[in-house]
Amino acid sequence: MLSWAMTALVISVVAAGLGFSGVAAGAAQIAKILFGVFLLIALVLFVMIVLGVGAVAA
Repeated sequence: MLSWAMTALVISVVAAGLGFSGVAAGAAQIAKILFGVFLLIALVLFVMIVLGVGAVAA
């Protein structure tokens, strides 16, 4: 589950880089939306990890 959280975090950072830098002006709005969505997913997954939700007992 940590790998999913890290993946969502990386995607959100890439989307922020594209959206907030002005490199892709046409796709800036989409990148900002993707940044918000994947940042939210990353935060939810990190909270789930901290709370132990979805953890497999060994």
